Amino acid sequence: MDKVKIFVDFWNLQLSINENTLPGYRLDWKKLSPYLIHEAKNILATPLRFDGTNVYISYNSHTPKGVNLHRWSSNTLDRFPGISVISKERKPKYPPKCPHCYKTIELCPHCGDKLLGTIEKGIDTAIVTDMIKLAWEEAWDVALLVSSDRDFIPLVDFLTNKGRRVINVYFPPKGIHLAKKCWASIDLRSHLHKLSR
Repeated sequence: MDKVKIFVDFWNLQLSINENTLPGYRLDWKKLSPYLIHEAKNILATPLRFDGTNVYISYNSHTPKGVNLHRWSSNTLDRFPGISVISKERKPKYPPKCPHCYKTIELCPHCGDKLLGTIEKGIDTAIVTDMIKLAWEEAWDVALLVSSDRDFIPLVDFLTNKGRRVINVYFPPKGIHLAKKCWASIDLRSHLHKLSR
């Protein structure tokens, strides 16, 4: 019986959901893993053993939304059966620089507000590291990678060359390059109605 592990790039999934649904849609996280395992069984035509879902999420600790997201992911999502949350705090992004004089533009020239932002650091690396480490430890035979990020193509190539099967869960046409490299793919876009709260 093949062991299956799910790896979810939270923000890639959430932004794809936002682009493909009406405002107010809410994903039911309790339905996601069982649904994906069911779809993987249909693709593989073999019994599978679900060995958990890792959800990789970044948050901004300096905003109320970021604090609430971290609280929800740590206290609610992380307690759902089979789900483990790996969270990373977003890092400050430097203000833009003028392409001519290279001076930093710290204030918006229109409203005068500070140009502050954050960037996600370490999420993709954590996914790559965990997928390779857990494959090395023989913790999974089949991985479901929930992301449309083409930066994962080298990872998929490496794992495929080592005899591992990766099924991509994505929202076509976005992510088609990653999906083509994977052993199989699941189009989540057309099934979101089954996964709503």
